[in-house]
Amino acid sequence: MTQHRTVDVGGSHLYRITIGPGLLDDGALLAATLRGDAFVVSDDAVAPLYLQRVLDALSAARPGLRIGHWTMPAGEGSKTLATFGQAIDAIASAGMRRDATVYALGGGVVGDLAGFAAAAWMRGVDCVQLPTTLLAMVDSSVGGKTAVDLPQGKNLVGAFHPPRAVLADTAALRTLPARELRAGLAEVVKYGAIVDAPFLDWLEANADALLAGDDAALAEAIARSCAHKAAIVERDPYEHGDRALLNFGHTFGHAIETSQGYGGLIHGEAVAVGMVQAALLSERLGLSSAADTARLRGLLRRFGLPVEPPPGLDPDTLLAHMRLDKKAQSGGLRFIVWDGAGRARVLAGVPESEVRAVLAG
Repeated sequence: MTQHRTVDVGGSHLYRITIGPGLLDDGALLAATLRGDAFVVSDDAVAPLYLQRVLDALSAARPGLRIGHWTMPAGEGSKTLATFGQAIDAIASAGMRRDATVYALGGGVVGDLAGFAAAAWMRGVDCVQLPTTLLAMVDSSVGGKTAVDLPQGKNLVGAFHPPRAVLADTAALRTLPARELRAGLAEVVKYGAIVDAPFLDWLEANADALLAGDDAALAEAIARSCAHKAAIVERDPYEHGDRALLNFGHTFGHAIETSQGYGGLIHGEAVAVGMVQAALLSERLGLSSAADTARLRGLLRRFGLPVEPPPGLDPDTLLAHMRLDKKAQSGGLRFIVWDGAGRARVLAGVPESEVRAVLAG
């Protein structure tokens, strides 16, 4: 029997992250926190692979359980208020009550939208995150940040709604497209960049195993990433301080995604570019060295990730999106910068001239 890894998230909302293969078929674990009816949200890429298995596992664990389900179109373009409204309508039509649990079966888009629907339905019902992408397993499923996008920017409408549990079935990564696996590795690299320099050494040594989908290497990377995120979230559940460090590279990355209409680089790719841009900004500000930037760029390239902004993006447009970013404040732009590997910090009042210089390349 395969031993599962667990990471406990503390603070005012306690829950457990369970990592390992076969979790989507484990009805007892799926139903462990279930108090009433169940409603599964998925998308049209993941549902054909895993939805029926989850429904069957829940039914076997709880005979007679009332279960609803709804499938949304896959992709960031579906993370909108309109799709959120459709999710709420589906939950309402299924007759879900105050003790229902919403299960988010999919990647980060499904997790964000289903989590937001759970936060809003009857002012908040339980949510269990069932991430099926590496990026969702190490980032968006943990911490309770839920949201949808607007044309003006990414994740601008949402709520903090911690899950009751996170079940990261690593076997789901076997059906993940290679591009999505690489994109998830960008968020894994982020944890080394912001708080754990030795993790970067481990990633460099295990890059081939991770790209090949080695179960043990992926489980270690996921568990280590989740442990870092759990520790940060426990200290700062509502992003008043340290939690902002998790956005290293995201101010640049989100601006790129928004400028491309969420139809160009996918999230992890944009974050990879954004982390290099953040390192270049740190270098310009005299906080880190060119060697630090080169090492980060080299590791991301080894994982097959882009490290340069897509051509044709207008710096003024990117800056406009950054001014509306959630990390911006009335006093000006605020960035997550670093002093080198494992030493990130929040820096307010960054001159726009320095940011423009980085964007101009």
